[in-house]
Amino acid sequence: MTDLENLLQAAQADFAAAPTPAELENAKARFLGKSGRVTELMKGLGALSIEEKKTRGAEINQLKVGIEAALTARRDALAAAELEKQLKAEALDVTLPGRSRGTGGLHPITRAMERIEAIFGSMGFDVADGPEIETDWYSFSALNNPENHPARSMQDTFYVDMKDENGSWLNLRPHTSPMQIRYAQAHAKRYAGQETMPEIRVIAPGRTYRVDSDATHSPMFHQVEGLWVGENISFKDLKAVYLNFITAFFETDQLQLRFRPSYFPFTEPSAEIDIMFESGPLKGRWLEVSGSGQVHPQVIRNMGLDPERYIGFAFGSGIDRLAMLRYGVNDLRAFFDGDLRFLSQFK
Repeated sequence: MTDLENLLQAAQADFAAAPTPAELENAKARFLGKSGRVTELMKGLGALSIEEKKTRGAEINQLKVGIEAALTARRDALAAAELEKQLKAEALDVTLPGRSRGTGGLHPITRAMERIEAIFGSMGFDVADGPEIETDWYSFSALNNPENHPARSMQDTFYVDMKDENGSWLNLRPHTSPMQIRYAQAHAKRYAGQETMPEIRVIAPGRTYRVDSDATHSPMFHQVEGLWVGENISFKDLKAVYLNFITAFFETDQLQLRFRPSYFPFTEPSAEIDIMFESGPLKGRWLEVSGSGQVHPQVIRNMGLDPERYIGFAFGSGIDRLAMLRYGVNDLRAFFDGDLRFLSQFK
């Protein structure tokens, strides 16, 4: 056996023993690299005669082809083994039952909001919608809450780096009352000049923003405000409407309602609305659920109506608070943490 045949067998053996692509490349370098054994043979051709160069060069080239063929075969074998290993690791058991995609559901706040809209809709109330970035006039001044009035701190909110046409900073609305003003203005304009005007009966649900955050308050929260304005609307109507709503929302008439004197710049007189359940885990505790009152004459005037002729009531309830009571949730922040373990309970 010639030296070249021995060298080919040595290369084939080294390649076959290489367990990884990296070690195979190291073995290749020993034979075909710049300092490899085949390269050294090529360098030795310079000392031979022309006839010997032709013969020896042809033999070395044949050796090189054989070594490269062995190298390619081993590379293919290692790649095939790796692919087989990967296929086994990622194999699918087609006999297992399929995995169905989970079904989604409405967020509990959305469910509460839709329930509120349905209940008030059954009592003849429209649903108003409006912008969440508001002007100072609609958020405060139109509600008898002028600039620098101390009552503004009750609705301390976030401001946007833009101003309205009057030079006042725009704000994220602290309540949905601006929607009531906008709705009432459009209503008054529609029936301007007519002898009679249909009553204004509307609720305004939506997101609101205030600088507040704890277990029962959030910088972003949801509120529903109600407005009923006509020529002969009284506190008696407010009590009847809210009692009908609250019993329908909680699906029980085993509760009591009370009005507690309070202060709001946009109503006069004003009252907090408390409820007390007569059974269940909250039995015997008075719980505040809403602010309310007779609409202030100046607010009626800002709606484009005559306060000597029109009167009405307004209320504002936190939808998140109502949802907490309905579903027995102790921490408001759980609604907005995005924890599917919590939210999936409301599917």
